[in-house]
This record gives sequence, structure tokens and C-alpha cells, in this order.
Amino acid sequence: MDLLTIADVRGAAERLHGVAHRTPVLTSRAFDIASGRRTFFKSEHLQRAGAFKFRGAYNRISQIPQPERRRGVVAFSSGNHAQAVSLTAQLFGIPAVICMPSDAPGVKVEATRGYGAEVVFYDRLKDDRVQFGQRIARDRGLTLVPPYDHPHIIAGQGTAALELLQDVPDLDALLVPVGGGGLISGCAIAAKAMRPHIRVVGIEPETANDTLLSLQAGHRVETAASDTIADGIRGTTPGELTFPHVQALVDEVVLVSDAEILAAMRFMALRMKQVVEPTGAVGAAVLLHNKLPGRLHRVGVIVSGGNAEPAMIARALAAES
Repeated sequence: MDLLTIADVRGAAERLHGVAHRTPVLTSRAFDIASGRRTFFKSEHLQRAGAFKFRGAYNRISQIPQPERRRGVVAFSSGNHAQAVSLTAQLFGIPAVICMPSDAPGVKVEATRGYGAEVVFYDRLKDDRVQFGQRIARDRGLTLVPPYDHPHIIAGQGTAALELLQDVPDLDALLVPVGGGGLISGCAIAAKAMRPHIRVVGIEPETANDTLLSLQAGHRVETAASDTIADGIRGTTPGELTFPHVQALVDEVVLVSDAEILAAMRFMALRMKQVVEPTGAVGAAVLLHNKLPGRLHRVGVIVSGGNAEPAMIARALAAES
């Protein structure tokens, strides 16, 4: 299989220009002291719809042939992709149906509906979400927009790293959350093309480590469903298209616990004044808990999203620092 290239990511950047936010790169002296690294946060929690997912969704939907696009789109998502597809559909004036797990965070369900999408629930532990979404697409004549396993999605997500390295070109490492692999695949494509010696590090929860296990096995493996608080990266198996990119371009994957994620959320809220969701805090968790190996001094972190439940924010604020 041919891997995507930096040209695909640059093409996505052209489509997103003037539509997606060019999110700021934030720094924090307090964080640098606590972590012992010079850290640059790509603030995708400040992206439209509150997460990086808007990049991929818009890049995909904008390239659907117009007659098909007018009929509408369907997506399956725990939340951030749902909101991204819903917002993009709203911008194009087309219908959107979103298949969401019944245990999806309420704030994400409400936001998805707020963008005008129809929400259909499935049981995450019993239903196959891909088949569920494909059935709705077939029955209603809609185009399925997958959350990560599509070239246009991967290329769109990669624009986050493209912008980060344009703003801070001399990074030693890039930390990226890993769910299905769309974000880290796109970011690794951009990062390795722009700075070949950069170390690309994926981050998974300890209880949702399907990508790490797959890399160790040399092929995609499936794990049991996880109840980690990082709902955006509760994957059970890497994507068919994304995994070869991860194998070729990602240097390693490290794991963080829910307790470490909560502590990172607390630090970011209290010391940096940034409210992020659990998945968005995993990079900070790695650095605050000294889990990044090697002498890597200038580190970029993709803060993937900020759509946190109020109860989760309260739980993080009550966590031990």
C-alpha cells in the first residue's frame, strides 16, 4: 500500500485555509519547569467544534462529488468527529446523521444536535459501529464519513502538525494521542517530511493499548473495549489504512494511566488556564510524569480537544497534583 505524502497534507491545508482556525501554539513557563522540557502546545481544543477532528471532516466532505454530497452524510463517533461532521454539514447546507454510542458524553451529544445533525444511538459493547453506520448510509443514500480510516481524513488531520512545525520548526519530538490512528498518521507524515529526525511518539491509555500491542505483534490486533476516561482514544484496533503509516513513521508508543491524565488536566486548568478533555491532556501527562525517553528538549504536543464534561472537569480539579 502506498503511504500518503506531505503533498496530500499540503493540499488539505489549502482546502482548510480560511475555514479551519489556525490554532495558537501555547507555551507555559510553569509547565516547562514541572516537566523539565521546553514544550509547545498545538491548541486544537480551540479549533472549530472544539477538536482537531474538524480538519479531517472538512477535508473529506469538501471532496465528495456535489451530487452525492447534497444527499447528505453519515458518521459514527464518540463525540468529536460527530461534532466536526455536523458542523461541516451545516456549512455546506446538507443533512447529517450521526451514530453515537449510548454512553457518549452528554456535552458532545448536545453539541452535535446543536449543529443540526440527527443523532442515532448504538450500544458500544454490542453493536459493530461500522456496520451500523454502513447500514444507515445504504438505507438513506448517504455518504459515510469515517472517523479516521480514509486518506482525506488522514491528510486533514496532518495539517495540525504542518502548522505547528511551520511555527516551531526546530522540535526534537512530537507527542500525539492515538485512537484509530488518523491524527498520528497525518501528523507523522507532515513531521517526518518537514523534520526527518524528529521523534514521533504516540500516546495511548494503559487500558486501550491496541496500537502498542499491534506494533509489537507486527500486525493489527484487537483488544477488549476499555472504560478509560480518554473516550476519544478508546480504540480496540488500529485502522486498516492508518496502521501502515504508524508502522512506517511512528517511533514509539507510550502509555498513561487515567490518574495521570486527570493530574495533567488539573495542571493545565489551574496553571495554564486551559480546559481540555482527557484525550487532549495525554501529551501533558506523558511529560509531567517523565514518560518521554531520551534527551528530547524541545517537544511539540498536540492538544487534541477540549470538549470535556463538566463532571469530568470537576473530577480533574479534585485530583491530586
